Amino acid sequence: MEARSPEAGGGDLRVVRVDYGHPDAVALIEQVQEEYVARYGGRDESPVDPAMFVPPTGSFFVGYVDGTPVATGAWRRSGVAACGTTATAEVKRMYVVPAAQRRGHARRMLAHLEATAAAAGYEALVLETGLRQPEAMALYESAGYELVPGFGYYKDAPLSRCYAKPL
Repeated sequence: MEARSPEAGGGDLRVVRVDYGHPDAVALIEQVQEEYVARYGGRDESPVDPAMFVPPTGSFFVGYVDGTPVATGAWRRSGVAACGTTATAEVKRMYVVPAAQRRGHARRMLAHLEATAAAAGYEALVLETGLRQPEAMALYESAGYELVPGFGYYKDAPLSRCYAKPL
């Protein structure tokens, strides 16, 4: 699936579903891991199996501007009870490269994840983020996500925050 969104300042964000092992995905995942090291002192250690991002139970996306990979976002089956349902998918690997930030790419990627997860039959999205990512928390809250009790690998981590939104 491919989607285009206009980008302020010229060009389009072209969102393309790719395999988790796609070279552009791998490069951007490494960059987000480096960001976690800078903010939290270590890489994200939550278990990730590439098979979790294979349709119909998950999908991984890369966003391109003028052919350059600038963003990632993914969802995978969760089953965490949220928003009155267990038909939930978890948002993973939301990231925009620093040179492309503050142009609406994260918001467009999140909207794409919501639309594709809903089309796959999920009724709500859940996600984990951290207190040292205030821009991520602001994005999710402004997009209608609400705090929920902790879940997942970091559910008891003091810097972790979990959110959910019905689709």
